[in-house]
Amino acid sequence: MITDNDHWVGDVMTVFKGMTCHLTQGSGTETLMELSIRFKKMLFASIAMFSLVLCAPVTAHGATPSNVMQVTLDDAATLQDYLAYAARNNPGLEAAFNQWKAALERVPQVRALPDPKFEYKYFIEEVETRVGPQKQSFGLMQAFPWFGKLDLAADAAGQGALAAQQRYEAAKQKLFFEVKDAFYEYAYLAQAVKITQDNVDLVKHLESVALSRYQASAASHPAVIRAQVEWGKLDDRHRTLEALQGPLTVRLNAALNRPVQAPLPWPGPLTFQPVDVNEADLTEALGASNPQLRALGFEVTKSERSVRLARKDTRPDFALGLSAIDTGNAVYGTPPDSGKDPVVASLSLTIPLWQEKNRASIREAKLRHLVAQQDKKHAMNTLSAQLQMAVYQLQDAQRKINLYGDTLLPKANESLKVTEAAFRAGSGSFTDLIDAERVLLEFALARERALANYAQSLAKVEWLVGRPMEKIADR
Repeated sequence: MITDNDHWVGDVMTVFKGMTCHLTQGSGTETLMELSIRFKKMLFASIAMFSLVLCAPVTAHGATPSNVMQVTLDDAATLQDYLAYAARNNPGLEAAFNQWKAALERVPQVRALPDPKFEYKYFIEEVETRVGPQKQSFGLMQAFPWFGKLDLAADAAGQGALAAQQRYEAAKQKLFFEVKDAFYEYAYLAQAVKITQDNVDLVKHLESVALSRYQASAASHPAVIRAQVEWGKLDDRHRTLEALQGPLTVRLNAALNRPVQAPLPWPGPLTFQPVDVNEADLTEALGASNPQLRALGFEVTKSERSVRLARKDTRPDFALGLSAIDTGNAVYGTPPDSGKDPVVASLSLTIPLWQEKNRASIREAKLRHLVAQQDKKHAMNTLSAQLQMAVYQLQDAQRKINLYGDTLLPKANESLKVTEAAFRAGSGSFTDLIDAERVLLEFALARERALANYAQSLAKVEWLVGRPMEKIADR
């Protein structure tokens, strides 16, 4: 079924075909040929990546009056379903895509010659000549910029289009990170609600144990009261967590461009898949693959082309013209060539007289080139700092997952069983039993929190470096 958004890939192909034609025909420069090849590689890579997202399995419902495709995110929906939904429906991503298309359309405009001028003159008073009166004239003139101007302008516009393509990639990857971050937080909440409910049931069980021992005069009444107080506290915590589902649903729906109050099912539990982290490889991948940095790199190249173009503005442009004068038959006599229309060829040049204006234009272009270089350096420093923090959070979460999963949680479970057995035997206190239950709850929640933090940190690292972790070593 073709949706309103399925025209994206087709539009890219159409634009690419036109771009290849304009960039290769008659350019005569190696720079534009290389630019065309670069366009081809990057466009097809982006189309392939975007097509994979669009092909993720989702379940379509009936059409609605809006342009947003409605998709059911049911209990079987995976993270890929959420990403596919966001890719199809997010207006910010489509706006970035259309910005890219608009930038591509700029190249053939600046590559073409200026429109020719047609000139018509009507002589209010006929000019009498030997061969007859001149009544009117018709002329056509074509302007030609100085040699190399059009190629430089097209190259600069092409670099701007490549920058727009990278900004689209950056918008797509940022959107995917926002969806992943919200999804993982939602998944943590689902497990926190489940674990807390399990502990509520556990405290109810401990209360029944305390009550049975109290009825058998083997335990004091405060133990029963303590169990009831603990149950009340856990029940309040459980209600608080359940109430948090609404705000987190709104957050995830906002990233998906769904109605904010639309219900979302609880995700399944998160799984832990450790990855090897090499900070040197990540830093290298950041500089090579981050779409924001790549866009700024193309902006640097574009501004450098603009400097060269500003220097060429100090050279004259010229125009060639051809005109014909409508001449009537001679009034007196029959001179040779009577009534013959003269044809005039013309050449005109612009005079770059105001050099201060041209020098100011060159200075402006140089400053913009410097700004582009500084922007890229500043972005690199900022993103590097964010990457270092994300790597730290990733490694810290991985350490905690191993600590709680392999050591603390098994010991907490064992401690609870031993403490309950001691309480039943009359050799342990109910306070120790409640403390053991609390420790088990906190450790279980801490492990789920570490799992969510790990997934969120991994998503952030992949967003910053611009590629999945498993592909960093294969660059």
